[in-house]
Amino acid sequence: MMHLHLKDAAATDALGQRLAAQRPAHAVVHLYGDLGAGKSTLARALLRALGVTGTIRSPTYTLVERYPLADGSEAWHLDLYRIGDPGELDFLGLDEGAASLWLVEWPQRAGAALPPADLRIDLAIDGHGRSAQLSACSQAGKAWLAAI
Repeated sequence: MMHLHLKDAAATDALGQRLAAQRPAHAVVHLYGDLGAGKSTLARALLRALGVTGTIRSPTYTLVERYPLADGSEAWHLDLYRIGDPGELDFLGLDEGAASLWLVEWPQRAGAALPPADLRIDLAIDGHGRSAQLSACSQAGKAWLAAI
């Protein structure tokens, strides 16, 4: 487990860059935190560091945004805040093997309908910045966390 204080947006970007630099070939990240805690900001920083250009939209209304990565793979950014029932995920056309990176906000709303996390990141407002707690949930997650 790793605890960090992210004093500003630049610190959040730096964490995204560190995560991107050590990302395993296939990874699932579950992002927890209240509204405004920085989940989308961190996801955007990680995607940017992986070579995503152009607009990176928050998937608040679309539920899922797909992004081609510089290495030719694809990342999925999901925001499940508006999911009322885990069964609603069946209509999103998500195939566990299709994306090399899953960034999932509000994963608790999906129950067991998501692939298990490799890394869990809990974000919270902390003064003028954010606190981040990173927890490994798999062997790949442990190696990822150790590398950063």
